[in-house]
Amino acid sequence: MKLCMIGTGYVGLVSGTCFADLGNDVVCVDKDLNKINSLKKGKIPIYEPGLSELVVKNFKNKRLNFSTNLKNSIKASDIIFICVGTPTKKGGGSADLSQIFQVVNEMSSSINKYKIIITKSTVPITTGDEIEKILSKKNNKKKFSVLSNPEFLREGEALRDFTYPDRIVVGSNDKKSQRIMKNLYAPLISKGANYINTSRRAAELIKYASNAFLATKITFVNEIANLCEKTGIDVEDISIGMGLDKRIGSRFLRAGPAYGGSCFPKDTKAITSTADKFKTNLSVIKSVIKSNQNRSKLLLDRVYGILDKRVRNKQITFLGVTFKANTDDMRDSSSLTMIPALIKKGAKIKYFDPTGYKKEFSKFKNVHYSSTIKESIIGSDLVIIHTEWNDFKSINFKNLIRGKKFIIFDMRNIYSAKKIKNQGFKYYSIGR
Repeated sequence: MKLCMIGTGYVGLVSGTCFADLGNDVVCVDKDLNKINSLKKGKIPIYEPGLSELVVKNFKNKRLNFSTNLKNSIKASDIIFICVGTPTKKGGGSADLSQIFQVVNEMSSSINKYKIIITKSTVPITTGDEIEKILSKKNNKKKFSVLSNPEFLREGEALRDFTYPDRIVVGSNDKKSQRIMKNLYAPLISKGANYINTSRRAAELIKYASNAFLATKITFVNEIANLCEKTGIDVEDISIGMGLDKRIGSRFLRAGPAYGGSCFPKDTKAITSTADKFKTNLSVIKSVIKSNQNRSKLLLDRVYGILDKRVRNKQITFLGVTFKANTDDMRDSSSLTMIPALIKKGAKIKYFDPTGYKKEFSKFKNVHYSSTIKESIIGSDLVIIHTEWNDFKSINFKNLIRGKKFIIFDMRNIYSAKKIKNQGFKYYSIGR
């Protein structure tokens, strides 16, 4: 099939590349010419394990192409996926759909034959209805179908998640598009993927409800960790004991910093905003948002306590600054809250992250990037394990650094407390 992916961000690039690898002809469209030229040269704008190799392979095989010409790409395609950003509106909680509707208005005059137009982006309920209205102004409704096909890709695991998905959700209101979409996903269905065909509105809500529930699990275990710290209980035992219950499951029950990334923060806000419009109070999700917003402040208070409130002129190292491992995504990472707060208190910050220098900290004089783990922790008073990269899990601090001992605050519980203390370091963790 001939596919068009509008937007070469995380969703569009990963999905487009994987569809091409399944044998489809795919063109990924973006208005950024420099980005398109870089992609043609095999330069990937995001960090995702295995993606670069897959892009190069399918580009060479001419199943994957990149373009800035939206109209021609739409005319030549059978199925169009809209994969542009839907960030939170400034000053509010609702999703900003301006990029979605800009694309839809531009494509309206390029529908030369029957097209399936799909929102791959995460969009609120009734967005598909609005898209249909816009397209109907210039086109007969028989010339197109508007669908919702939300993505469920985890950063760092995206290629696997596409190839072996837990489920494929397609929201369609007509049988013709249903038949075509099932054919598109046939290679994955044949390998055991659960295929769910539902209404367009239901598909839109499934994505939001899923992300809100996962955010709730993270927030829940973080609050349980707070109780564990007060009662001398190991939160790891609690997570294991809960996770073995099949009704609950073990995933997303790891205590740590506040949730971040491109999805959970904006999607929890968006679903509550949508509910408010429909005069429905999602009080549980609202409390999750509030608790998560307080999480970074609580961990900062832990840092102040560990340093006996003597933060000024202390050298603090962050090992990892991305919101999670195996991604370069800094969006809503708790490091973006914690580091500026520590700087304001007079601390000096060094950081090491496997994905390199972060422009987000360039405006701070007392924040410095280190190119190695060793360089980052030399002279430190406190080392904070912020992100659970594999690079950090087997560090022998005693052998790595001779002389001055520093305090270790393990926000991801990746170390054995006994092992670190035997190396001669003061050690703090989460919920233990």
